[in-house]
Amino acid sequence: MNKPSFIDLFAGCGGLSLGLINAGWRGLFAIEKTPDAFRTFKHNLCDKRQGYDWPNWLPQKEMTTSNLLTGYKENLESLKNKVDLIAGGPPCQGFSFAGQRNHADPRNKLTEEYIQLVDIIRPNYLLLENVKGFKTAFKNADNPPYSEIVEETLSKLEWGGYKVYSSMVNASKFGIPQPRARFIMIAVRYDLISDKIIDPFRDISAYCTAFKKKKKLKSKPISVKDAISDLEVTRHGLIDSPDTNGFSQVDYLQPAKLSSYQRLMRKGVSARQKPNSLRIARHRQSTLDRFQEVLETCPKGKSLSKEDRDRFGMKKQCFTPLHPDQVAKTITTLPDDLLHYSEPRILTVRENARIQSFPDWFEFLGKYTTGGSRRKEECPRYTQVGNAVPPLMAEALGLKILEMAQAYG
Repeated sequence: MNKPSFIDLFAGCGGLSLGLINAGWRGLFAIEKTPDAFRTFKHNLCDKRQGYDWPNWLPQKEMTTSNLLTGYKENLESLKNKVDLIAGGPPCQGFSFAGQRNHADPRNKLTEEYIQLVDIIRPNYLLLENVKGFKTAFKNADNPPYSEIVEETLSKLEWGGYKVYSSMVNASKFGIPQPRARFIMIAVRYDLISDKIIDPFRDISAYCTAFKKKKKLKSKPISVKDAISDLEVTRHGLIDSPDTNGFSQVDYLQPAKLSSYQRLMRKGVSARQKPNSLRIARHRQSTLDRFQEVLETCPKGKSLSKEDRDRFGMKKQCFTPLHPDQVAKTITTLPDDLLHYSEPRILTVRENARIQSFPDWFEFLGKYTTGGSRRKEECPRYTQVGNAVPPLMAEALGLKILEMAQAYG
């Protein structure tokens, strides 16, 4: 049977696409504007793994949704009613509580381009992911939350539109070792519904339990140690980093015993194969000493109190030493938000990727970090991982939409 098709808008490095491919979908094309993230996406999902049937009319390179709409409108119109799913998570910085939450942020308008593309292609289903703030109204603004605007617009498209379902979903429910609360919208074209109404978020807890069982994960939350204990420096030692002069990386050798989560992340690679992006941060000795004292004197699993921040001379508002037996804090694009639970260092890109549920065969490309004005233009590895949709959650959602498609016939 032909696999159902999807288009991934605002694809990033490919977390959402990877999950959908694992669920049994086939990619048509993906849109991502940053060269670094698109390079990682293409390397893994087009070159290493043939997850896409890319059309000849569209260059396989980075571009914006605006570029797509202005340069390829006739080609898009030829896809009308021929695509099963449009998925995407429009950039969230304007909505995020971690940022400035500016209702005038131009990146918020990308959601409107998402709707324009939906209106042209008219796929059977939609999947949209965004931060919790997407569902919260802006202060001192007359407009309702963006989620309500999107839902109402999609339901009233002149040709018929979509029945929209939405919910806040906690990623840890799907076996991912972090909370990462996200707004998830799933929509189905009205003309496909007939007399059946299937709410994909009904009994979601039971569905998550069944999904974890299918993946051979334990029913209780996956802890940080479950996710990354096999990547510890003290277990393996260090070697020179193969991709950055002057840096070291973990000399990984797969242990004989792995957690169920680690086995899932190692699936598809040999026991001898080292995952990439294991480079260790080059901390100063004073930083190492401070981190060691944090590990010895501060509660783990909680952000440092103002008193402790003052004691250590830290200006950073949110810095958390991880607790080995708890889920992690939500992975962000900033590499210095989290401290390893037993080693005086920040996490590697690979450890962040593990917590995001990226498998070890998935390779991240480009710079590790960037700074200053370049942060607006570049998308280094830490940012790629922090911006991504967790593939394991995307897989579960992809399977749920396939269930709906089968029920609707």
